[in-house]
Amino acid sequence: MPLRRRLTVFLLLLAAAVPAAHAAPPVPLLWKVSDADNAVYLLGSFHLLGKDDYPLAAEVDAAFADAEALMFELSPQEANAPQLPLQMAQAARRTRPGSLQQDLGPALWSRLQAYTAANGLPLPMLEGYDPWFAGLTIGLLEMGKQGLDPKLGLDRHFMERAAAGGKPVAGLEPASEQIRVLAGMSLDEQRQMLAEALEQAEDGPAQVRQLHTLWRSGDAATLWNRMALEMKRDYPALYARVNVDRNDAWLPKLQARLESRDDDTLVVVGALHLLGPDGLVEKLRAKGYKVERLCSACRR
Repeated sequence: MPLRRRLTVFLLLLAAAVPAAHAAPPVPLLWKVSDADNAVYLLGSFHLLGKDDYPLAAEVDAAFADAEALMFELSPQEANAPQLPLQMAQAARRTRPGSLQQDLGPALWSRLQAYTAANGLPLPMLEGYDPWFAGLTIGLLEMGKQGLDPKLGLDRHFMERAAAGGKPVAGLEPASEQIRVLAGMSLDEQRQMLAEALEQAEDGPAQVRQLHTLWRSGDAATLWNRMALEMKRDYPALYARVNVDRNDAWLPKLQARLESRDDDTLVVVGALHLLGPDGLVEKLRAKGYKVERLCSACRR
């Protein structure tokens, strides 16, 4: 699996995409999970989108209209909190002995030097942080070059709609837990993340555009088989940390919505959290709930 693709998969798990001109709404990655008296809608999200990714499909709007409450990976209060970037930076500050240069080794350090020089990114600014933070910084910087806008992301879109409609909202995990996922990477995993970020920067937007096309087409099988399955095979520890462990932690919270509430809930999370045998869709199906995909375009 190419390095550039693995970083793209990681960011998809935390959700990102490339804007482009499209005539039709995206085919939604949307499932309805229900018991005898209520439902949880699961919507596969991207956190950064473009204006041409809207409007959304009719079944997505219908799910929002039917839901009395919404859930996101982070609550809107935490996701929009101005201190969140500071908390992430604090978690990334170096505590291990040695330097960033020593962590990376000669080849990767040289590549980082070349990138920062070419892009006006002060290398001394990164030297006080762990490698994962450098990788995340470069990945987000490159996505910004491609015109990605978090204000247009699917989660932000529904946070704003929920606020406008007076619908209650909640988070599946605290921001501290999401930061722990990143800060808890082994040094080898952190080096991989940085190398992948640099590789993607060198290759340009092709891989992210491919993922965006698959997401827009609602191609759940290819997203799983071509992307997540390879990450699971090649980097099982990283895959478990960013996907499986979090899904397992979220599952009881979704079951509680189904079992103790009469109201329906729309849950908006990164797309790959829903896919494959480790995804929330199959985990809830295995619990005996009725599961159906809501996708009129898929049935044509």
